[in-house]
Amino acid sequence: MLADFQVITPQSGYLSKEIHRPETLRYALIDFITHELPRWRDDTRRPANTSETALTEYLCDHLNSVARMSSGWDIIQFRTEVVDERHKGRKIDLAPKPCGVTVWIGGRPYTQYEILLPIECKILPTPNGKATPKVNDRDEREYVINRQATTGGIQRFKTGHHGSDHTLGAMIAYVQKDSLKLWENRIAKWITELFESGQLGWTAKDVLHLEKNDKAQGIAVFRSSHARGNGLREIELRHLWLKMG
Repeated sequence: MLADFQVITPQSGYLSKEIHRPETLRYALIDFITHELPRWRDDTRRPANTSETALTEYLCDHLNSVARMSSGWDIIQFRTEVVDERHKGRKIDLAPKPCGVTVWIGGRPYTQYEILLPIECKILPTPNGKATPKVNDRDEREYVINRQATTGGIQRFKTGHHGSDHTLGAMIAYVQKDSLKLWENRIAKWITELFESGQLGWTAKDVLHLEKNDKAQGIAVFRSSHARGNGLREIELRHLWLKMG
C-alpha cells in the first residue's frame, strides 16, 4: 500500500564530502583503466560496433560500472565528449571527474564539474574518411599529427588545444590491425621524421618509451613527455594500446 512507503520531501541542495588524495591519484587512475581495458574488450555483452565514438562510449559505460562497485574508485565518474576547460569548441574524448565528492589533490580542489585527467582516444590504423569511404583521405599519422588540421592526438596536447590546464594526460589506442610492436615502430618513425625534417616544435624528446608490454592480455603502455609553447608547462602522456582482435 502507498501508506507503507516513506514520503521523501525535496531538498534544495547538499553538502559534498571532501576527500584528500595524493598527487599519485592520477597515475593510479591510469593503472585502473589499464587493468580494465582487456576485461572490457573481452566482455561478450559489448556491442560489435568498431567506430571510435562507439568504442569510447562502451568503455565509459564499463569503467563507470566497475568504479561504482569499487570501494576505492566509487568517488570517480567517467564522461565522454567533455568540453575542454580552456578551448570550449573542443571536446575531450574521455574524462574522469569526481562523483558526489570534492577531491583534493596537491592542495587543489576538484568538483564534479572538473576534469581529473584528459584522455584522447584513437583507432589504429586511422579509419578512412567519410567523404570517400573506400579511400583513406585522412592523415594516417593521426595518432601523432594531422597535416590537414590540428586534430592529431599528440599534436592536440602539444599545442595546448587539449589539456592546457594539465601536466598529465593519457591516450588510448584501439588497435584493430597489425601488432603492437609494428605500431610502436611506425609511430616512432613518424615522430622521428617530424623532428629530423625540422617540423616546428617537435624534438627527439617526443618519442614514446615502452613501460609495459603484456602480450597475454594484448596491451602495451608507453610514456612520453612533450614541451609546449605559449607559456604552458611540459605535459606527460601515458599511452594505453589495446589489441582489439
